[in-house]
This record gives sequence, C-alpha cells and structure tokens, in this order.
Amino acid sequence: MSRAGRRATLLVVLLALLAGCSSAAAPAPVEPVRPVPAGTTVVTGPPAAGRDTSCGDPRVSLTPTPPPAPGAMPPGSTMAAIVARGALIVGVDQSTVPLSYRDPRTGELTGLDVDVAREMARAILGDPQRVRFRIESSAQRIPNLLDGSVDLVVQAMTITCDRKRQVGLSAPYYEAAQRLVVPRTSPVTGIADLGGRPVCAPLGTTSIATLQNSRGADGRPPVVVGVPENSDCLVLLQQGQVDAATTDDAILTGFALEDPRLEVRGAALDAEPYGIAVAPGATDLLRFVNGSLDRLRADGTLARIATSTVGSPAAVPAVAAYAG
Repeated sequence: MSRAGRRATLLVVLLALLAGCSSAAAPAPVEPVRPVPAGTTVVTGPPAAGRDTSCGDPRVSLTPTPPPAPGAMPPGSTMAAIVARGALIVGVDQSTVPLSYRDPRTGELTGLDVDVAREMARAILGDPQRVRFRIESSAQRIPNLLDGSVDLVVQAMTITCDRKRQVGLSAPYYEAAQRLVVPRTSPVTGIADLGGRPVCAPLGTTSIATLQNSRGADGRPPVVVGVPENSDCLVLLQQGQVDAATTDDAILTGFALEDPRLEVRGAALDAEPYGIAVAPGATDLLRFVNGSLDRLRADGTLARIATSTVGSPAAVPAVAAYAG
C-alpha cells in the first residue's frame, strides 16, 4: 500500500472511532437535491419533538355551560364585555380557500372558519354580522390572543397539548388531516419520495414539526421550506420552486380548486382537529363556545356549513368530549 493509501485508511478509521465516541453528535445537514427558493425560511436544526400527548387526548375540552340568550350574558363575564363593546373580534386568515378567504366577486370574507365565527357572534350578540375580523398569519394567532387583540381565533387551529398550555381551546368543530399536494404530472406519491427535496409548509403550524420528523425512502428528511401564509406555498408550487406542499387536507383541497394542475396525494401524515382558541384566562368564554358548538352540532348547522364550504360534512365530529 502506498503512503497516500495508508493515510486514507487511517483517516477512515479515525472518523469511525470519533463517530462511535459521540453518539450525541449533531446529524449531518441534509444536502438538498435541488436549490431551495430564494427569500424563504429553510427550517433547520434538530427535528422538533413528536406530537405532545402530556395532556392526554387534546380534543378533551372544558365542560360547556348552557348558553344564555344572545345579548343576555352573565354580568361581569367575558361575553358581557363583548356585548358591551358591540362586536366580537375574531382572528382569521384571508387567503385560505375554502376556510377563510375573500370572495373575488364581493371582496367579503367567506369560508368554513368565517361562517363558524359568525355563528359565535350570533350566539353572543344575536347577530352574525356583529363581528370584526382581524387578519393574521398562523404564527400570529397565539400572540394576538395573549395581548388581547382578539376575543377568539377561528383559523384552522389544530388542537395540541402544547397550544393548550398557552391558550384555551374548544372541542373540535372540524377534523382535518395533514397530507401532501403536488403537480398532477409529478411522480411523487407520498412522503417517501421527498427525501432531500424542498417541501413547503406554513410557519407556526404543526405541519412543520410533522415534516421535520418524516423521512424519505432514502432515509433523509425533506428540506422544510417555511413561509408566512398558506397561499405562499401555492405560489411556490405553481412556480416549480418546491416539489410539494403540506398542510391540512381542507386547505390543500382549496389549492387544487384554485389550480386544477395540482392534486392531493398520499396517506394522512397526522390528524389535525380544529378548535376555537380563547385567551388563557377566559374559561367562561371557552365553556360558552363549547356549549354553542354543541348546539350547532345537534341542529345540523356545523354539517351544513362544512357542506357548503369544504364539501366534507363527515369531517364534523358527531360528539365532543369534556372534563373539568
């Protein structure tokens, strides 16, 4: 063996020994198989922890109180303050078909989340139009609740234990699932085909963590491209700058409706039950919201809203679970 050959062999042995002595060493960065889009956030670092189950079933919410008549809220309650103000303030998106978006013909907000928010205004104030919508990104949902900018967030907010430690969350009003959307001409059939490839997801969502913990058939995770809005993922996909996008299937269905060249594919990556969020101290409002949702389930209103907006009445939970 030549001197150069011996040096190469020694280097390989040393590297193997070092790897064995440091099992906690950081994994090598994923080398993307193609460039990531300029101006986007590539989510790096160690994968986020898997879905937190420390609170048990996160779908379990506070036991509801029978909702009083609209406008006749208990004195001193959070709902009475809303009545005194004259309007319910709700955080929503404005660009996510079919959940919350502006109708191109009228410019008015419409969609599943918007209609559910209006039903909350009807329950508190007696008028579904007495609601002020605050437009926010996914990442702004919790901060806006914590600083009092909004009374409720009705914005495709997945119920998780981590979020329940920060804000109050209702029982689910819709059961979505995280999936993928790709161009119809793409060979991608699921997450196994996306190792090392750029995949878009909105920042501040559970989709990011799920994507980080996924692996392609080659053992590599996708390259996670984070963007502020769901609609940003649609644009990147249309421009061919990412190989796929992932978020809730209700949102991805909207992508395919807006652009028939796209198709939702693959098995569900995770469950995404949507809840209405309230400020952490507003337990009276949370119990009121749960009572209102129970009524909307029982009289078929939630199913009618889901049918007219998303087309999936079966995704409306038939019953809710409560404790406390």
